[in-house]
Amino acid sequence: MTDSTPDAALRPATFTTRSPASGEPLAEHPVDGPEEVARAVDRARRVQAGWAALPAARRRDHLLRWKRALASDLDAVARTVAAETGKPAGDAALEVVLTLEHLGWAARNADRVLRRRRVRTGLFTVHQRASLVHRPLGVVGVIGPWNYPCYTPMGSVGYALAAGNAVVLKPSERTPGTGVLLAGLFDAAVPAHAGLLTTVTGAAATGDALARAGVDKLAFTGSPGTARKVMAVCAETLTPFLAECGGKDAVIVTADADLDAAAEAIVWGALSNAGQTCAGVERVYAMREVHADLCERVVRRAGVLRPGADGDAAYGPMTLPGQTRTVERHVSQAVASGARALLGGPESVRAPYVAPVVLADVPEDAAALTEETFGPVVAVNAVADVDEAVARANDSRYALGAAVFCRNRRAGTAIAARLRAGAVSVNSVLGFAAVPALPFGGSGDSGFGRIHGAEGLRAFTAVQSTTVQRFAPPVALTSFEVPAATRERAVRLARSLHLRR
Repeated sequence: MTDSTPDAALRPATFTTRSPASGEPLAEHPVDGPEEVARAVDRARRVQAGWAALPAARRRDHLLRWKRALASDLDAVARTVAAETGKPAGDAALEVVLTLEHLGWAARNADRVLRRRRVRTGLFTVHQRASLVHRPLGVVGVIGPWNYPCYTPMGSVGYALAAGNAVVLKPSERTPGTGVLLAGLFDAAVPAHAGLLTTVTGAAATGDALARAGVDKLAFTGSPGTARKVMAVCAETLTPFLAECGGKDAVIVTADADLDAAAEAIVWGALSNAGQTCAGVERVYAMREVHADLCERVVRRAGVLRPGADGDAAYGPMTLPGQTRTVERHVSQAVASGARALLGGPESVRAPYVAPVVLADVPEDAAALTEETFGPVVAVNAVADVDEAVARANDSRYALGAAVFCRNRRAGTAIAARLRAGAVSVNSVLGFAAVPALPFGGSGDSGFGRIHGAEGLRAFTAVQSTTVQRFAPPVALTSFEVPAATRERAVRLARSLHLRR
């Protein structure tokens, strides 16, 4: 496709993706501008009309066929994810497996969640039959991240398709190949509806063009700063906006917790994917009487792990080169302000890799505790009691995920209920991410709106309320012909009823 706008002459036709580990080129992709994006949205809108007209069972069958195609080509998808992100092959394969779980759930449950349902009417509307239905929005734009280029955007893509929409996906410019592959597999699996999922590629300007292209909703995953810019564009046309903007997730460890289980989960939650997980573990608040023991266990487990590009590495490089500077700044400032480096330190940063870093006694106002580090760093601080732990965990502008480790599951659940996070796991980390029926999302700088689960399906629909008059009402209050005395008697009756209830 060509672009005849004046800016097109200044825009490169393609861009090159590179391996985060070696810097070697991976592939060339087109830089899609406003005209290409507009054509993608227009095509999606045409295809969506036929998709929305299908019976729900037919849409389910088509999506399950796509799911099977993804499962059949799992190795190819995982290889693309691994090449573009630098994560180990096993981690990439697990990401695809989680994607399949969510796609299957969305396909199988969309009809149950979104079908028309009756609602009860009140005493004065007994003559009406009331119902509501969730209708597709039309075309949903999705701007995806680079850290989980398959799993994260599919939390919007799969659920939006299951709800009857078309989708135009703009993957990160770091991981466009994954998005292109997903759309290609859909077209091959469901050729009668080819174009229902379209991928456009490019950097920020392409995302801006998608936000301006007349989509009926935009789902975004990325930093809070970028979310504000995209949201401002959407505000110009009142385009609905869903944002998932990362977190600074906390783990609370009580005095009676299984410290080995807590340490194992903390290390995995903090270091997997090189710490580049929006709901990964970045802060730990342990009761003072178990703090030293927990730190020893965390350091012992983290100390044997190393990053690298070989098959024995625990995790890969930093996918975003500039992120190493953020990690180094957070660690250096924390140590300079009095934190103890129990494992590693500023010297752990050797771009593109960062070795595990475990900090303790980090000041609560340090960047390592207030800003998203997004690297293999975890801070383990001591607290006097659960009340202090909850207060510190909640004292953050982020509110995405959290975890509680407590031997008494009922007490752990009660602690979880006090946390401001949108999702909490008790005696595990990220347990909610693998449960498709659970909604996922946060508040504050973590964004707003929900993906996954029934709420995730409804997020990509418009609710229509309907009333059907079954018989003429005894008193037609919605008529100018009703005598004033009759209206007054109805008001007195309603008042007396509500005074008694």
